[in-house]
Parts: sequence; structure tokens; C-alpha cells
Amino acid sequence: MTIEDDLPPFPDASPSPPRARIAIVGAGLGGLYAAWRLQQSGVHGVVLLEARDAPGGRILCVDPAGRPVALGAPGSAAADRFDLGPTWYWPGMQPQLDALVDTLGLQRFPQHEDGEMVVERTPQAPPARVRGYRSEPPSVRLVGGMGALVEALHHRLAPGRVLTGQAVRRLGIASDAVEVHAMDGRGQGTVWRVDHVLCAVPPRLMVDRIDFAPALPAALARRWRATDTWMAPHAKYVAVYPAPFWRAQGLSGEARSARGPMAEVHDASMPGGHAALFGFLGVPARVRQGVAEDVLRAHCRVQLGRLFGPEALTPAAEVIKDWAADPYTATDADLHGSGQHPEPPASGADDGPWHGRLTGIASEWSPQFPGYLAGAVDAAERGVQAWLRSAGTRRDPLPRS
Repeated sequence: MTIEDDLPPFPDASPSPPRARIAIVGAGLGGLYAAWRLQQSGVHGVVLLEARDAPGGRILCVDPAGRPVALGAPGSAAADRFDLGPTWYWPGMQPQLDALVDTLGLQRFPQHEDGEMVVERTPQAPPARVRGYRSEPPSVRLVGGMGALVEALHHRLAPGRVLTGQAVRRLGIASDAVEVHAMDGRGQGTVWRVDHVLCAVPPRLMVDRIDFAPALPAALARRWRATDTWMAPHAKYVAVYPAPFWRAQGLSGEARSARGPMAEVHDASMPGGHAALFGFLGVPARVRQGVAEDVLRAHCRVQLGRLFGPEALTPAAEVIKDWAADPYTATDADLHGSGQHPEPPASGADDGPWHGRLTGIASEWSPQFPGYLAGAVDAAERGVQAWLRSAGTRRDPLPRS
């Protein structure tokens, strides 16, 4: 039984289905970056198909009221936002991503680490203040959150390039083209005929959610299925406050805890905007499934009260994003995942019918930074340059400001 057995039939591809040179599956950072780089190189027959209702993928922001921000929507750009996905990067270690930030004219600022941190060394031990430390190399964040990166790329693409609410369910080879079957939320299907597919969703999701005809090489499919999806087992809690009261106490906002539910906490405040704390939940994904979200939030508030005092008990807004419950990020296999950055698999088939027709460009395929934001840019750049070489198309270097 294939995935298609449970789906309504797609419309017939004849007489004239939509045609493009390249289909990019997924409009997260890797997909948007790839489309922008292709556009810079004069390749305009590109379509991005995104299953979610907005671009961004695992980059997700909320406003000071805890409401999700529809990245890329008119009027969505704002400085006062907080990340539920990736939050920072390291310019000294990831110069390619840093160059992109410069090129797009985005504002960066150092992650706040001044002051002491709080630790709970055992489940029974009371919180203790200890000397804080600075990350090496230093990490930075973006004004407006990492969503600013998504919006800057999205706004530079030709209108109509990104199609949201389009879940790709099947990839099939038909004579001289790859047929990309996408379905919207109303069950309406569209079949695109393209020369090449750039896969900007994680390897495991590709083989779990998409039916391939003919099938991928068995060894490649096994390797993709075995590649952990970064962030898929994780959950983040964000609490928003009018001001960073912990700084007045000489605290950095950082904490480590053996008691939980959060294993580590960081300052998530925006310069000139609201203050915030965020933490990674240390409760395993399979255990979180059986706990109501309001119960988890209550335990997180109590923990922040232990760590930072009574002011932490009454945030102006709070939100939990459980990535393990996100069907466009996680599969059942991720409920038991380690959450570690994966070893990158091969990005395509070495031979057979899929050779030269399909390239993985999500962060997990990056040989340098698999799972990181910088990995999405690295993998997408590699995939774009490989396709341009094969197509004999002019290549332009990444412009720098």
C-alpha cells in the first residue's frame, strides 16, 4: 500500500499541466535561499511548494502577545518578535550565513549573557547562582527574530513564486519530466512537470510523506529515513515580560536544570522591545504526548519562579511549540530521536532513474552544519550550484554588501 492509496485521485497531467524548470519542495530557509540564488542566476522557471500556510519551515516567530506571525504576509515585518525555532547563529564559525545577513541588510545583536546564571544541579537541590560564561565563539540573534531572514528572502522573489498550502504527496518520472503532485487543504490536486526537484524538507520527511514512482534506491531511502530531523523531538517554551527584571538582579537569564521541566533557559529579549525568557523542555517527546499543554505551561512558570523569583510567575504571554507534534516537521520515528545534529546523507541518487533529477537541500544534507541555519544555506547553495553546472547556466557569486 502506498501513500496515494489513501488520497483522492489527482487530476490528469494532460493536456497542459503547469510547467517549470525546477520545483522546490519546502519554503523554509533552504528553499527560499535556493529560489533567490536561482533567480539571481537568471533562472526564473522555479516554483516553491510549501505545505504550511506561510513560508519559514522550522523558523517560527510569535509576537509579544504570543500569537504566531505569518512570515511573509503584508505588514508582518516587526522587530519585537520571539523565535520558537532556531534562535541564533555564530558569525565567526558560519561566515556564509553571516554574509547573507549582511547582503539582506538585516540587523544582528549579541545574545545577552552578562551576569550570573542559575543552576539546579539535582531534582532535590535548590537553585544556586553561579558565575556565568560567554559562548565561544559568540552567538548573535537578528532584530525581528530569524523570521526577518525568511521575510527578506521572500520579499526578494518574483511575485507568485511561493505557493503555500501545497503539500507535495507524490513525485513521479514521466518520460522527460518529473511530475510533482501537490494537494491543497481542500483536497484539490495540481500536477507540475519540471526538469528537476530540489528537496528543501528533511530527508526523513521526504521518504515518510512522499510517494516516489519509481521508488528511490532502497539504500538511499533507508539512509534518508535514518537521518534524524533537527528540532523534531524538541519543544520550546517562551514567556514574555514587560521588562527583563532578572538583569536588575545581576542574572543573565541563563539557567540549567536537572529538575525541569526545562533543561536550559536563555534570555530571549529584543532590544527596544519586550523582554522574554525561553527554554528547551527536557521532557522526552513521547512523554509530552500524554501531558496537556496548559499543564506543561504551568510547570514551566513554576520553574521560572524558582529560578528568577516571583516576577517570573506572571508573564504577559507564554507559548509552547512542540515540534514533535508538528506533522510538517516530525514523524513517529522522531518521538524516540536523540535530538542531536545528524550525520548528512547523500543528497541524491548515484544512478538509476532518479539520478540527476532530485537533490536534497535541507539543512540535514549540509556536510558542514547539518541541522543548523547555516546548514540550510550551505546545502541549498551546493544544490543550486550543482544544478547550474549540469544545466550549463551562468553562476553568480553570493553578493556581499
